[in-house]
Amino acid sequence: MTPAEVAIAGAGPVGCALALDLKRCGVAVVLCAGRRPGEATPPAPPLRPIALSHASRLILERVGAWNVLDPTPIRTIHVSQAGAFGRTRISAEDAGVPALGYVFDYGALSAALFELVAARGIAMAGEPPAAALLVHAEGSAPEEGGKDYRQEALVTLVRTDPPSSGTAYERFTREGPLALLPLAGGYAVVWAMAPDRAAELAGADERAFLAALGAAFGERAGTFVAADERFRFPLTLRVRSSRTGVREAYVGNTAQTLHPVAGQGLNLGLRDAWDLARLLQDAQDPGDARLLARYAAMRRLDAMTTIRITDLLAGAFTGGGPLLASARGAAMTALDAFSPARRFFARRMIFGSSAIP
Repeated sequence: MTPAEVAIAGAGPVGCALALDLKRCGVAVVLCAGRRPGEATPPAPPLRPIALSHASRLILERVGAWNVLDPTPIRTIHVSQAGAFGRTRISAEDAGVPALGYVFDYGALSAALFELVAARGIAMAGEPPAAALLVHAEGSAPEEGGKDYRQEALVTLVRTDPPSSGTAYERFTREGPLALLPLAGGYAVVWAMAPDRAAELAGADERAFLAALGAAFGERAGTFVAADERFRFPLTLRVRSSRTGVREAYVGNTAQTLHPVAGQGLNLGLRDAWDLARLLQDAQDPGDARLLARYAAMRRLDAMTTIRITDLLAGAFTGGGPLLASARGAAMTALDAFSPARRFFARRMIFGSSAIP
């Protein structure tokens, strides 16, 4: 084996999970984090809530990372729309899993996985060394060919009376999808809306923000009693035209950056890493063009369907007038009444089109 069969650029959760998996499989890997263990840690990012699916839990368990994490489980998801009929309630029992998902703060998740990479003795470098294969896991996909949703996500942590339990909420408002994810006794709020409205609510005092949130969401989660600092980030869809190059592969947000509705982005990225590691574990040449073509083909269906479902949800459940609202309500009511459809939908969102179980 060469000193570096595989170099991974980017030390977020997807890059770290891939490094841990390749190390477990005996592949010589170097993680390029832009810093080394012991160097000053970059400033913590603002709150960025992440919901990992049960499939992502399975991946992290198999690379030996799950037991170092401290998630908040989601056992039920309640989906509704503001100002119109229709709702769906999906439970872990519907999908046949112990929890539909697990909520983390992205910064805490990244730090825990990075520390585990260091503890496992995985080589690190500031810049990618020469390697048979360079895997890009640095972040967003390129701007070209992207779709601007003309929305921003307003993100914060709120506390309610009573405190949060194991239920997550997705409510489609006239401004955009509003998600409440249980996190450490409170709820992480991810609310998509027009940029000017996001700026207004980000700068509003706490009472005014909580009033606006309550008016949009209602009282299903209790009374909103406090809110932390609010942050905003733009919402776009970016998909790389090819997830491979000459001795290069792309995983996670570097391959595709999605709208946060339904929380699919990081889960799709972890499935990218899992499939790539399966191909590399016995490869004589990790950068072989035929092997990389197999990786691209292996990921095509899962990525394409997840991207299209996410894009559909981002558009179909925002605005549209009374007729579209009635159609949405009828769809949610039918899904709620038909348990086989709920099971299919839940397992598709959890596992994608892969065979991880």
